[in-house]
Amino acid sequence: MVKRTTLLAGAIGVLAVGVAGRRYLQDRSTPQVDYETVGHVDDVEIRHYPPTVLVETVAPSENAAFRRLFRYISGENRSATDVSMTAPVEGGGRTTGQSVTMTAPVESESVAMTAPVESDRDEDGVRMAFYLPAEYDYDTAPLPTDESVRLVEQPGRTLAVLGFSWWTSDGRVARKTDQLRSTLAGADETFEIVGEPFLMRYEGPLVPPFLRTNEVAVEVRRVSTP
Repeated sequence: MVKRTTLLAGAIGVLAVGVAGRRYLQDRSTPQVDYETVGHVDDVEIRHYPPTVLVETVAPSENAAFRRLFRYISGENRSATDVSMTAPVEGGGRTTGQSVTMTAPVESESVAMTAPVESDRDEDGVRMAFYLPAEYDYDTAPLPTDESVRLVEQPGRTLAVLGFSWWTSDGRVARKTDQLRSTLAGADETFEIVGEPFLMRYEGPLVPPFLRTNEVAVEVRRVSTP
């Protein structure tokens, strides 16, 4: 009985690892935003990202935010055929609303998801954003039909990034954010933090924590010293 139990446990373990591995490979096959590594400060990687387009929302919880964005990429949108829109407006490092004018006809399309998923918290709730594939720019991306979801044109930027694995609990994210800040503060080269730190996640919720890739990031710029 002990032997059979051991064999059964082993079989279940192999099956679990197999399922986890498949989920991991599926998630890792998701296209990722291109970037160029331009330096390192200990465990912190300095990256330059090109201009990108994101679809974002602010919701009371991560689940609510994710569902809104998932519905957008699943077809809850208006294709940007015969679409006119005004330029985006940004202020203080945070995006603001855009005015959008639609012309007929309207149709929907599925949009491939690009990793990572970006999120942070503030007094308004959880801000979450999906990066759109590189073939979309702000003028060609499908327009959200949900008024709580919006497109954001993100200019090129330099990010300081610290990677970690496991769950993204508030406490762990806070500790990693503190580590990111302290590493930058102790760098030989002077970096000025431009915006607020945020979290980037690359795998879905079904991937086991030990296989997950998470990153805390903050926009920075190099400061010339006399």
